[in-house]
Amino acid sequence: MYVDETIIAGLLVVGMTIAFFGGVYVVLKKENEKHKHHPK
Repeated sequence: MYVDETIIAGLLVVGMTIAFFGGVYVVLKKENEKHKHHPK
């Protein structure tokens, strides 16, 4: 497989995007767990 800077940059951007959304998801999940103990 031919790999150049564009492919590396593309994979890096995709990886960073997945890592970012994954982190946001984990934080939101933790926040929801905290708020479940306080019913409205």
